[in-house]
Amino acid sequence: MEHSGDAKQLFDHVGMVRLRDEIQGGVISRRQLRDLHAQDHDIRRLVRNRELAVLHPGVYVNHTGNPTWGQRAWAAVLACWPAALAGRSALPKPPERAPIEVMIPMGRTVIAPAGVIVRRRARFDGFVDWAAYPPRQLIAEAAIDAVVEAGGAAGAFTTLADLVQTKVVRPGALIEAVGHRRRVPDRQLILGLLEDLKAGACSVLEREYLRRVERGHGLPAGERQVGDSIAGVSVERDVVYSAYGLVVELDGRAFHGSAAARDADHARDLDAAVARNLRTVRLTYGQVLGDPCRTAARVGELLGRGGWPGEVTPCADCSLAAG
Repeated sequence: MEHSGDAKQLFDHVGMVRLRDEIQGGVISRRQLRDLHAQDHDIRRLVRNRELAVLHPGVYVNHTGNPTWGQRAWAAVLACWPAALAGRSALPKPPERAPIEVMIPMGRTVIAPAGVIVRRRARFDGFVDWAAYPPRQLIAEAAIDAVVEAGGAAGAFTTLADLVQTKVVRPGALIEAVGHRRRVPDRQLILGLLEDLKAGACSVLEREYLRRVERGHGLPAGERQVGDSIAGVSVERDVVYSAYGLVVELDGRAFHGSAAARDADHARDLDAAVARNLRTVRLTYGQVLGDPCRTAARVGELLGRGGWPGEVTPCADCSLAAG
């Protein structure tokens, strides 16, 4: 330890290095330095010796180069302390170049440092993961904030689907997060997206197939994200109508999948036809979004050949003729 200039206190330099580098990714605040008994002249010396560089007023980083995203995140939280990462910045894959979003208790006023967005939240203490490094808004709460800020069904669904598909959060937790709030823009839209996720639709294309083709035209409800193993290869089938011998794969890679990947997909389809008596059809964005009515009619025909006793019905936007 080094003498701080106060005869009764010693600046805990070792503690500073441990807190800064081992816990906070290279970032430390003036408040924390003072808690470690650093005096103003100690801090000036650390800056002069390039052990610290100013990142925000009262917040320092351990180098003079460009900070990493993690260092920017720590700096934002410490500059606004008590604070926590919020919205997109609190999610597992935050946008690297966007401003850091933080939330603070409703009763406080903070001047946002450069590159930081500060949001005041009435629901603060009970909705922060204080064990995270740095502290952050609970994932379900952050996800709802993120989709509200994003606006638009497609972007909102993609954000929510990525979180659910990677098992970061359950649809039920997201529905609960919406229910906690008195005011949520597009509440019914968001709840509808979450109900689709509970039903198993895990991409924008899958959701649009569910809405525009299957539900919109009275097709039977398929099983979604069904695990299977064909020729020793584990796969997940997008939509399976097992009672009628049909699999629907929603091919969002139509314009950027490699030839080898497409060959492998079709080889698995052929194996499934032989081993499981399951016919597979692959649908693209154009067939689902551009011509859902004709697509529904053709899928209905295939289901009928497999024994489905129902009939394809017109959606609100079409006058579908049989066949």
